[in-house]
Amino acid sequence: MSHSDAITRVSLKRITPDASAAMGALHGAAVSAARDAKIEPELLELLRIRASQINGCAFCLDMHTKDARAQGETEQRIYALSAWRETPFFTERERAALALTEAVTLVHDGQVPDAVYAEAAGVFDEEQIAALIWAATVINAYNRIAIAQRMAPGAYEPKQKTN
Repeated sequence: MSHSDAITRVSLKRITPDASAAMGALHGAAVSAARDAKIEPELLELLRIRASQINGCAFCLDMHTKDARAQGETEQRIYALSAWRETPFFTERERAALALTEAVTLVHDGQVPDAVYAEAAGVFDEEQIAALIWAATVINAYNRIAIAQRMAPGAYEPKQKTN
């Protein structure tokens, strides 16, 4: 069955507005924690894209690739993100964040191995690691929400970059 033949899905925002608002508040708290920990917004977009690639969330991929481009991310790095280990395009810091994000996203497969955590701890302090874990957790939750609702990609427009 194609998406065009799919049944209409429930709107979580309409049916459960309090839970949806709580999810939005969690997102806001995670963004604030990342800002306070001095995690670059561009790095957050990379981890959101990578988790969304793993989870197959078209809606979030559309949103976060647009947001990344609006923040100045290059097409080359966005296109290569699914194979980041095989490219020279990402810094040690970005690689550690991406590895941690993948481990959190694929928690069933190795339960965030000590080596991945140690790699992150080598380039991020505790406040930053906590912020990265929250960011990865939130995007994984949003991926599941968007996929369960069959949210359609394409219409999202990013806000203009603010400094």
